[in-house]
Amino acid sequence: MERWSVFDLFCGTGGFSYGMESSNLGFDTRLGVDVLPVARTTFHKNHKRAVSICCDIRKLRRAEVAEATKLGREEVDIIVGGPPCQGFSSIRPFRSTNDDDPRNNLFEEYASYVNYFRPKVFVLENVVGLATHKDGATIDSMQECFEALGYRCEWRILNAAHYGVPQKRERLVMIGGRDQAKPIFPEPTHAFSGSTIGYRDRSRVVRAVGQDLFSAQLPEAMTVMDAIGDLPPIESGDEATSYTSGPLNAYQAARRENATELRLHNATAHSRKMLEIIRHSGRNIDCIPRHLITSGFSSSYSRLDADEPSVTLTVNFVHPASNRCIHPEQDRALTPREGARIQSFDDGFEFAGNRTQIAKQIGNAVPPLLGKAIAGSISRMLG
Repeated sequence: MERWSVFDLFCGTGGFSYGMESSNLGFDTRLGVDVLPVARTTFHKNHKRAVSICCDIRKLRRAEVAEATKLGREEVDIIVGGPPCQGFSSIRPFRSTNDDDPRNNLFEEYASYVNYFRPKVFVLENVVGLATHKDGATIDSMQECFEALGYRCEWRILNAAHYGVPQKRERLVMIGGRDQAKPIFPEPTHAFSGSTIGYRDRSRVVRAVGQDLFSAQLPEAMTVMDAIGDLPPIESGDEATSYTSGPLNAYQAARRENATELRLHNATAHSRKMLEIIRHSGRNIDCIPRHLITSGFSSSYSRLDADEPSVTLTVNFVHPASNRCIHPEQDRALTPREGARIQSFDDGFEFAGNRTQIAKQIGNAVPPLLGKAIAGSISRMLG
C-alpha cells in the first residue's frame, strides 16, 4: 500500500491526524505543531513516529521543518490544520513567504506552509462562523489565496454526527487539490431528524441549503448512551478504573479495542448546592428553580438527551454550568472519559496534563471519526 505523508498544523491532541491514520488507508503522520506544551505531549504519545514541535508557528522556519522531517518541497502529501479563528479579523490575500514576517496572521502561516511544501491536498477546518464573517468576504479571500497558489478549493459545513460521531458538532472544512484536482467531501453515513448538508457558492449570499438526510434511509446517528452506556455508573466525586460489563454495541467495542484499563472516568466533586441544582436539571435552564441560580445561558445546568447525539462539547464540559453537559441519567457532569467517547476518541488514546487540561484538549479536538471520514475522501483524490 502506498504511504501518504501528513503534516498536522495547530494539531492540538492530533485528533484529526489520528483519525486519518485509523482509516488504514496509508496515511502516515510525519509532523505535529502546536503552541501548547501539554497538547504537544498528548500528540507525541499518540503519534510516536512523527516529529512533534511545541512553539509559536510564526517563529518556526519552514526550512527547519523540512530538515527535521526529511521532507522537502512536493514531498509532503497532505497538510491539515485549523488556524485559531482569532486571526481571521485581518486576513489578506497571500503576499509573501517571508519566514520572519511577524505581521502574518495564523491563517497566513498555514497558507505559507502550503506554498512552501506544495502538498497534493490540504484540509483546513474551522468554526462555522467563518462562513459568514464579514458577509463572506473572509472565506472568499481565503479561497482566492489558495487559488493564487494553484489549488482548486471548495468548502462545506460538516456535521460530525453524519459520520458516526455521537455529537452534533459542526465544522467548516475547506479542501484544496493541487493542479486543479477536484476536492471530494465524505458522504454522510448516519442521519438524525432534520439533518442536512450545508454549503455556499462563491457569491456573497450565504445559503442554508442541503439534502434531507433523514429521509435518505441512512442509519440513525449515534446517541449519547450509544457512546457511554457501557461505562460504570459513578456518583459526584467518584472514579471507576475498570470496566464492569462488556461493550453493548459496535461503537463501544471499537473504542475499547486497544484499551487495557479504564482511565479518566472520574466525576467532578459537586457542592451540595450544585447537586440540588443538578437534581432539578432538564433540557434547559428553565427547569431550575429561580432561588437556586441567578444567571446562566439557556443551556447551562442542562442534561444531555440519552437518545440523541450530544450537543457540541465545550472545553468546560466537566462543569454543570457549561453547555448541556449533565449526564442523562446520573446526577453529575460528564467525566473526561465520557467526553472523549462523545468526541469519538478511543479509550486507549493517551492524554497528558491535569484534569482541566485534558477536558480542554478533548473539547477543542477534531473528532477522530470525522478525520477518518475526510481521510476516505482524500484517498479518493489521491487515486
